[in-house]
Amino acid sequence: MTPKEVLALCRRAEIRAVDLRFMDFPGTQKHFTIPVKELTEDSFAEGFTIDGSSIRGWQAINESDMLVVPQAETAYVDPFHQSTLVMTCNIQEPITREDYAKDPRNVARKAERYMLSTGIADVASFGVQSEFFIFDNVRFDQNDHEGYYHIDSIEGEWNRGAPQQGTNAGYKIRKKQGYLPIPPSDTLQDLRTEIMLALQECGVDVGAQYHEVATAGQCEIDLKYGPLVRSADHLLRMKYIVKNVAARHGKSATFMPKPLWNDNGSGLHLHLSLWKANQPLFAGSGYGGLSETALYALGGILKHAPALMAFCCPTTNSYKRLVPGFEAPINLTYSFRNRSAAVRIPVHKSRPGNKRFEFRCPDASSNGYLAMASILMAALDGIQRQIDPGPPLDKDIYDLRPSELEAFPKVPASLEESLAALREDHQFLLRGDVFTEDVIDTWIWYKQTQEVDAIRERPHPWEFAMYYDI
Repeated sequence: MTPKEVLALCRRAEIRAVDLRFMDFPGTQKHFTIPVKELTEDSFAEGFTIDGSSIRGWQAINESDMLVVPQAETAYVDPFHQSTLVMTCNIQEPITREDYAKDPRNVARKAERYMLSTGIADVASFGVQSEFFIFDNVRFDQNDHEGYYHIDSIEGEWNRGAPQQGTNAGYKIRKKQGYLPIPPSDTLQDLRTEIMLALQECGVDVGAQYHEVATAGQCEIDLKYGPLVRSADHLLRMKYIVKNVAARHGKSATFMPKPLWNDNGSGLHLHLSLWKANQPLFAGSGYGGLSETALYALGGILKHAPALMAFCCPTTNSYKRLVPGFEAPINLTYSFRNRSAAVRIPVHKSRPGNKRFEFRCPDASSNGYLAMASILMAALDGIQRQIDPGPPLDKDIYDLRPSELEAFPKVPASLEESLAALREDHQFLLRGDVFTEDVIDTWIWYKQTQEVDAIRERPHPWEFAMYYDI
């Protein structure tokens, strides 16, 4: 939509409030609301002022004013709040009117512009498959004298012995057996359909919704492919809708990668293809039906994967998902069909326009703008430098002997290792001024001090079980 069309929509839909949203640096959405009369055609150029010093990782107090500039093409009617229109915004410096370097959406936009400047492609298309949990009740706390979490789910395996009312009694999903069950075992069918329909009403195309492998309410929503920035916008919109539909039903949704010990975690599988002049660049006669360009792009992603993980798996909890035995990729390999590889080439996508590969390492705790931008930059570097991805691995990785696995590099074992890899390998991200040195430094500083150090300093409940009687 154009600004004029947005204003016309406001009149047609009897909009009375306009919610302006943006994403902070670590990846949490922020918002404020204005009366609809404050939104004029000039607002789309002039923007609105916020305090940037109160946003994590942004401005100092002496340079706090920032501009929030609404983007007309992102407008949709909020399905949860009365007479409210929502728009995603870009962030600008108020004096120079330059796009703000630490605005994650700006990083993604610059990645698309850099791709165009290389002449390699004009569209980077991302398909998004996001896993998440919907729980019935969650409680947690950490303070000076206690630390705990408690999760409950009506369909959780641990509730088989609990007295219950209703038709679900006895139909519990066992650990690692939750893939595609039907009701009454799948208690969330109607809720996921409500999410799917709400997404479509809000302009997000959905491929499918279903129950995922883990017990206790693990779900997946697949979004149809689209250009990088739009796909990241839609991922953010999906998180908002998932959480609010769950809350409307008295439940709690989380995109935390590994909330349950000893069961599968939640990933964010990102499918990538490049296009130029409406022609797919990844279809060819190479391995898995890929072109030479696609294999070079794949090589770039595998080469830079340890550094990419700092953006794609950006929490300490991310690395509790990346352990053997739970379908998460821990070896940096690629394969046709094999879902245990870090990069998978889907077998059923034989038409040239459907040729793509899937990077399976990321999880949905990531900032979608930064994750997708970094993946594109690694792919472009692979194409420019003709990086060979090496031989594929078509065996079940989990059945291989340790000596066979030694030839394949592994993902970092912790967020601290990923941050160290990013510190050593980020030149490819600086091309086209997509990521700046300040963005990289601030990301590493924030994650190290606010997350890595915060976890390291606190006693863990399991340490009491291991060490209290030492």
